[in-house]
Amino acid sequence: MAFDRVLADEAAAPARGHRTMDICRGVGRLLNAHGIASITEVTLANGRRADVVGVGTSGEIWIVEVKSCALDFKSDQKWFDYRPFCDRFYFAVAPDFPTALLPADVGHIVADRFGGDIMRDAAEVCLPGARRKAMMLKLFRSAAFRLQSTLDPAAT
Repeated sequence: MAFDRVLADEAAAPARGHRTMDICRGVGRLLNAHGIASITEVTLANGRRADVVGVGTSGEIWIVEVKSCALDFKSDQKWFDYRPFCDRFYFAVAPDFPTALLPADVGHIVADRFGGDIMRDAAEVCLPGARRKAMMLKLFRSAAFRLQSTLDPAAT
């Protein structure tokens, strides 16, 4: 029986990948509407990869962890490692996600490919200045290298 569940989960993996991309797109649209510039898949100093990182006009840094389904959430508890790198931490999920699974002490976004809504604001925890500077540098360099690779794919 458990083996059947593993096979079903593996068969659903491509659909989860598309769903994750759709949620990321909606999160990007939501953040943009709030004046927050965002970039996806950013490797943090601790080696973890954040799904979406956004920077507001005041320099506030948000990390949004995308969960495509309950299994994705239950099998990945690395999100604790993201919190020291942001002022606000959110989970972004699809509209049909069982939100009772989400921790009460983090932000909650519901998104699809067309946009999203903040259902619960994240508590603000102010980053230390040195960590903020390091994150800003990391985000700028990541975005600049990605932009350059679209202008000159042969250079990468």
